[in-house]
Amino acid sequence: MDEPLVSVIIPVYNAEHYLRSSVQSVLDQSWKQLEILLIDDCSTDNSREIMLELSVHPNIRSIYMPVNSGAAATRNAGILEATGRFIAFLDADDRWMPDKLERQIPFMMREKCPLTCTAYDWVEANGAPAGRTIHAPQTITHRDLLKHNSIGCLTAVYDTAICGKLYMPDTPQRHDWGLWLSITRQFGPAKGLDLVLAAYRLHDQSLSRNKLRSARYNWIILREHEGLSRPVAAWYYLHFLIRKSWKYLGWNS
Repeated sequence: MDEPLVSVIIPVYNAEHYLRSSVQSVLDQSWKQLEILLIDDCSTDNSREIMLELSVHPNIRSIYMPVNSGAAATRNAGILEATGRFIAFLDADDRWMPDKLERQIPFMMREKCPLTCTAYDWVEANGAPAGRTIHAPQTITHRDLLKHNSIGCLTAVYDTAICGKLYMPDTPQRHDWGLWLSITRQFGPAKGLDLVLAAYRLHDQSLSRNKLRSARYNWIILREHEGLSRPVAAWYYLHFLIRKSWKYLGWNS
């Protein structure tokens, strides 16, 4: 089977400590038909110098945002420039396992689904295991996603042969969830491959650490992006709040 090209979108903002490791995890893929798009969002550390160093590799392209624009706009700039059939996402502080694309791309071609995700492990800032695995559901409908975002952005891949190019809503947080909602609403359920094929790094700079702010953007996505009425949005938002409460109490994995 000929390998279709995969475009890997990596937004970069002050990621000097982890960027090389993240990019290397993509270069180490057994699936060799890929392009890596590094999009710098006006970093103030040495990220740009590292990007210049990495850009000598023929599979890597560097893009520089003219002004600091946030993660959604940065990822969308990468999607705009992507030339691959499949568009994948990885943050500049996370990592992939070497066989991620080799397992995931044939899986989604076989299943003929628009969007896939995999399981992933949490790791500490130093890369040590954090003792938690986030599993991937077998099937994820639009209705499922309205209740809970079960697709980790670092594992997600979508097929432009099915969806065309779709972009993330321009919100500071939950923009990836907005894209998954758009895809599943228009093109049908996502599929999950419940194999640990990525590692999510925990550290103080993680956007998701600000729980209250994050919760606010859940409401914005439900109301403004999905266009749900207040009562319907409130019903789905309640599912989110209950799930978060369970998580804090240690009642789910």
